[in-house]
Amino acid sequence: MNKIDKKAKPSWSDIKSKLSDFDRVGLLGLVHDLYAVSKDNQTFLHARFGLGDDVLKPYKTAISRWICPDVMRSNQTISVAKAKKAITDYKKAVGQPEGLAELAVFYCEEVFVFLGYCGMDDEGYFDAVVRMFEQALKYVMVLPETKCQSFIERLEQVCAQGQNIGWGVGDDMSRLLSEYGIDD
Repeated sequence: MNKIDKKAKPSWSDIKSKLSDFDRVGLLGLVHDLYAVSKDNQTFLHARFGLGDDVLKPYKTAISRWICPDVMRSNQTISVAKAKKAITDYKKAVGQPEGLAELAVFYCEEVFVFLGYCGMDDEGYFDAVVRMFEQALKYVMVLPETKCQSFIERLEQVCAQGQNIGWGVGDDMSRLLSEYGIDD
């Protein structure tokens, strides 16, 4: 047995060594196969290379699907983890600060779209939106000042909506705005 056979699980270094044997045509073929096999791979590559009209659209669609599901459809459930994964996926693909801010603020806004037509009594759901609100503030505050204001206005709107749902959500959001030097 050789060393690779002894390993229980192949690693990136194993893949990297195999890739060094590829020529340009072979590497393009591999990327094509990866592209063809998965919609997630397509989304990743489109975002990485800035292809399409709106590289954030598939990530926003995923956030909406998981944080603001269509409750009239029997197979539509909430998944905070899958909604957050969309942001993580974008961060891995591109990670532009403005895109991260947009997705985090959008996540918070979508929570209130959902709460506008469906009641919720899940502390974990509300804790998650407060954590995402703080993450959105972190993303927004590193942007150039000229880009911050519209995001801050949207977060202030989210905070105002948070005052109406209980669980201390509005108070937590107000406290976070204050900690980041934003008067709401």
